[in-house]
Amino acid sequence: MAEIWEVLTTVLVGFLILDFLKLLWSSRRYPPGPLPLPLIGGLWRIGTKLSNDTFSKMSKQYGNIYTMWVWHQPVVVISGFHAMKESLIHRSQDFADRPLSTFLLKICKGKGIAFSNGHAWKEQRHFTISALRLLGLGKKDMEHKLEEAAHQLVEIFARTKGQPIDPLPAIINSVCNMICLLSLGYRFPPEDGKFQMIIEDISNYMKFGGSPLLLFYELFPWLVKHLPGPHQKIQASIQTGMSIVKEESEKHSQDLALRQPKDFLDLYLLQIEKKQSDPNSNFDHENMAHCIMEFFVAGTETTGSFLQWALLLMVTYPDIQDKVYKEMETVLGSSDSICYEDRWKLPYTQAVLHEILRSKYVLLFGVPRKTVKNVNVCGLSIPKETLIIADFHSVLLDPKQWESPEEFNPDHFLDKEGNFMKREEFLPYGAGARVCVGENLARIEAFLLFTNLLRSFKWQLPEGVKELNQEPLVGITLHPQPFKLCAVPRCRSS
Repeated sequence: MAEIWEVLTTVLVGFLILDFLKLLWSSRRYPPGPLPLPLIGGLWRIGTKLSNDTFSKMSKQYGNIYTMWVWHQPVVVISGFHAMKESLIHRSQDFADRPLSTFLLKICKGKGIAFSNGHAWKEQRHFTISALRLLGLGKKDMEHKLEEAAHQLVEIFARTKGQPIDPLPAIINSVCNMICLLSLGYRFPPEDGKFQMIIEDISNYMKFGGSPLLLFYELFPWLVKHLPGPHQKIQASIQTGMSIVKEESEKHSQDLALRQPKDFLDLYLLQIEKKQSDPNSNFDHENMAHCIMEFFVAGTETTGSFLQWALLLMVTYPDIQDKVYKEMETVLGSSDSICYEDRWKLPYTQAVLHEILRSKYVLLFGVPRKTVKNVNVCGLSIPKETLIIADFHSVLLDPKQWESPEEFNPDHFLDKEGNFMKREEFLPYGAGARVCVGENLARIEAFLLFTNLLRSFKWQLPEGVKELNQEPLVGITLHPQPFKLCAVPRCRSS
């Protein structure tokens, strides 16, 4: 028996040595990084817990472009504004592909916008951008509908009468309903069963996507698919989302020929009809469903997290909150409505919004990309089809670009005369060919929700609470720990 164990031990040690030598040999083709060890690659360097500055800390040791091995999978991390600009912006098309992992192939099948590649991706992205313009995003008709959604959120908080409340449910309902408005043409009552199903599905995506089980799934899909866990809910969520879009599609199709298109679903149905004789077209009902589901998942979670951080920071810095309110009152006077165009009259408010997005970037890192061909960036070679992670935290907190990167300081976006100042280092929506397709919608939502909430209420900590925890909960998004605050109605003269 002892001899058998000796043989097994020898075989295991031999395997580990060969695996280690193979990793060392493969790593010669990639930028330097943590020493790749057998089985775990470079994950030993991360430790047991990811944080929002994990990658930035490693860039200080290994440089702005370094390789992190996940077993035999090389992942090149790009950090800092200079490296990001040279790669994702100046050589945008070379970094335009998405890596399609086992999990992504299972849930997305290369459909939609975010996780498609090549001709299919270009076709879907170009159409989506054009559709958003046709819908009048940023123009009066659609903006008026978004303003109404913002007013509904104000009404929800008004009913609390200044008592402590967890703002998250109301925020998620409001933001998700804005996506409903754009995608399906109308808002759901908050208690609607279909609407609550959509929100639950979004939660399922985010829970699994931010869990360690996802990495285990990618490494051992044949094993994990037989185990219980949140991944088992994902397929059901996909089917639910597809069935909701199909049901809405059938409703829209009934009278679409008799009226003007009013939402993204209408425009996509017309595009399917227009392209039905084109054999190379990627416009079909499945792609349509995945595009709309992407709107819901990405749009709801990111804007919802932003607004949570915004309210948390306003109660943490009441002097900044007061300054935003006073600027709005001075500029807008007795007018009860706020439109997106008003942002140009409110330089300080604009600066505060941008500083929230800069200091509290809501993603752990940018959605992974893949190199289309062999590239050379900053003197380092990156082979074709390498998985790329863009560390946007390192750009938004780059000490070479920001005067006080670790502080919440709206002056980062103001010139000496107090005018709002755009910054090319401001990249919360990504960069290059894969920049967020919903950036304009996100900007409009953020401005309308933030200004309406701050003009209607003075946001305060509950009695007995001295401060709120700013350490984020780490998942796919970085959102605040659960908290409560008080929305005290403003006494404004009409």
